[in-house]
Amino acid sequence: MSTQSLQKILIANRGEIACRVMRTAKQMGLTTVAVYSDADKNSQHVKLADEAYHIGAAPSKDSYLVADKIIQVALDAGADCIHPGYGFLSENSEFAKACEANNIAFIGPPASSIEAMGSKTRAKEIMAAANVPLVPGYYGDKQDPAFLQAEAEKIGYPVLIKAAFGGGGKGMRVVEHAKDFISALQGAQREAIAGFGNDLVLLERYVNKPRHVEVQVFADNHGNCVYLGDRDCSLQRRHQKVIEEAPAPGLSDELRKEMGEAAVRCALAINYRGAGTVEFLLCGDEFFFMEMNTRLQVEHPVTEMVTGVDLVNWQINVAAGNPLPMQQSDIQLQGHSFEARIYAEDPSNDFIPCSGTINGLYIPVQSEYVRIDTGIMQGDEISPFYDPMIAKLIVHDDSREQALARLSTALEQFHLAGFSCNVSFLHTLANHATFKQGAPDTHFIEEQGDALLKIDQQHAVSSRIIAAFSYLTGLNRQGTQNAWDSLAGFKLNAEATIKVPFVDNAITATAHQAGYTVRIDEVDYTTSGSIDNNLCSVFINGNKHIAHVVTADNSITVMYKALQTTFDIFDKHYISDHESDALPLAAPLNGTVVKHLIDVGSTITKGDAVVIIEAMKMEYTLTAPHDGVLQSYCFAEGALVSHGALLAIVSDESAADE
Repeated sequence: MSTQSLQKILIANRGEIACRVMRTAKQMGLTTVAVYSDADKNSQHVKLADEAYHIGAAPSKDSYLVADKIIQVALDAGADCIHPGYGFLSENSEFAKACEANNIAFIGPPASSIEAMGSKTRAKEIMAAANVPLVPGYYGDKQDPAFLQAEAEKIGYPVLIKAAFGGGGKGMRVVEHAKDFISALQGAQREAIAGFGNDLVLLERYVNKPRHVEVQVFADNHGNCVYLGDRDCSLQRRHQKVIEEAPAPGLSDELRKEMGEAAVRCALAINYRGAGTVEFLLCGDEFFFMEMNTRLQVEHPVTEMVTGVDLVNWQINVAAGNPLPMQQSDIQLQGHSFEARIYAEDPSNDFIPCSGTINGLYIPVQSEYVRIDTGIMQGDEISPFYDPMIAKLIVHDDSREQALARLSTALEQFHLAGFSCNVSFLHTLANHATFKQGAPDTHFIEEQGDALLKIDQQHAVSSRIIAAFSYLTGLNRQGTQNAWDSLAGFKLNAEATIKVPFVDNAITATAHQAGYTVRIDEVDYTTSGSIDNNLCSVFINGNKHIAHVVTADNSITVMYKALQTTFDIFDKHYISDHESDALPLAAPLNGTVVKHLIDVGSTITKGDAVVIIEAMKMEYTLTAPHDGVLQSYCFAEGALVSHGALLAIVSDESAADE
């Protein structure tokens, strides 16, 4: 297909998706233009682009969400088309109109299609007319809290409050009881305003134990529309997808065809153009329309892997006015594919997002079976201003069983240091017996709870041994030119016991001719091996183990299998990890104070919600550390706060009585 009418593409996005779009655009011979905020000046999407333009401060509201700035860059650069990626302006109809008004091809659907599906209330009306089943609910414009609560009573609890605009789990609350409705409504509306600029919500009956199955559709300007199979996205946490797969397992041919054709009817009903996704709740053999995403999905690579289609290539060609290259009968699904979303977050601390510098990054070898979509490299910064997704790990094989085994292996080979990430959690999911049998319902992760956070104890012990071996090897090899000068007097032929100074780990060692005998919990392990370019190859009691090891001034991070463990090293600056009474009211990450929940001077009980902060597009509620009186807030609503900053002070009851 020819794209002679499109020659220069601006990608109105950042990170992974910007890099992914650029790869295809370059293959098609287009000149690529990047935009970047203050935080992204040295980002990979800027380096990959042929041209790059600064568009503002780090917060997205001052840069990536400012349509006028991006349109002006496109005009200044001579770009004839804009790809919005996903998120930001990708489903903003006014942005699509602005592109059209300036004779710039918007690589997405017409503004009218975005508007039709952008409001979930209007979308439900269109789907009802197209005879697509809907979940019972309220989809109107009336937003009076008392009225909405009355509608919730009619629907019956549990009720799902959902932002009418946007997605990604933001502006969404499940309400089990009437007494919690108003506070949940207010929280959903705040997130909706922050994320999408509109606090309109709808209500739905909360469907018990559904699967989330979506259909990829594609339409052109010539009346053609096809579906390219389906995806199961049921593995979710806080309504955010974690692992996706294609095709959805366990669907009969008849059901798959019925859902695909329903999705096509959805697209045709709104005169759609380009790539879109119709999301359904699947309950047995019944399915209900949930929403349509009028953009490229994060999980689009699994569809590409099973169809052999480059969806971005299709997007660019359709935007250039070309017809679809395939009819429905031409589309055949081959094998099975999984995508795991790798995030900068701490699963052991309620999955709180993390930010910082990537001190080490080692990824699986890419091939026809393994693909990695990312926008970062070692040394890059993960900013607190944006979504904390680091990469997407995609695998493909002939069967679901083979693809899942390949995903497990690839996760064991994805090593990152610098902050916490969710690789171990993903690995546990990929190896869970229930998931191996087929896609579970959307409540699976929530119901499993802490069971998914359990660490393989054998791997944990191996990591401790590898960390100790790395410490001792570095100490001996570098003498006084190392990070731990205070112990550099150790000699290889010394017989004395060496104490490995790891915090919270009682480890000792003695040297022998080939290496070290490491003692942990009264058990001795004989070690020998080498470390080269952070790759540790060590024999433990004669068995070979491979890990990546990254050392910092006062820590060692071991990446072994899918387990990432950081060992802190005692030094004169070490501070006990004894929890401060004020810790519950310290900012768990960089963010913005959203709301003070209690008046200063009020008597409160331990665990009462005190203040809400927002970071990385999500809200976090901080609670009182003990009974007492709320003495003061340390930051005003709207203030930016740093990780660890004390947000409020609660005096204890005895002090209050005085």
